[in-house]
Amino acid sequence: MKRKNMGSNFDDFLREEKLLEQAQAVAIKRVIAYQIAEEMKARKLSKTEMADKMRTSRAALERLLDPANSSVTLSTLERAASALGEKLKVELA
Repeated sequence: MKRKNMGSNFDDFLREEKLLEQAQAVAIKRVIAYQIAEEMKARKLSKTEMADKMRTSRAALERLLDPANSSVTLSTLERAASALGEKLKVELA
């Protein structure tokens, strides 16, 4: 039995399969959606109230909170952070 990935880590496997960047983008989006949802809970903000504070539609907020939807703009993230009284920080690592 041939095991070419034996001993390698999962990132190496994803890189070999050309899936690493996509997996990282999905993971980042899941974390962002979770953080926003948790901040909304802490501030007792409904989705309708949050959308109003962001000056966007509830559907747009739903897309932002959907962990599976990885397409989100910096502008939307900035509005969400501002609506929660937070600052958006983006960095390259």
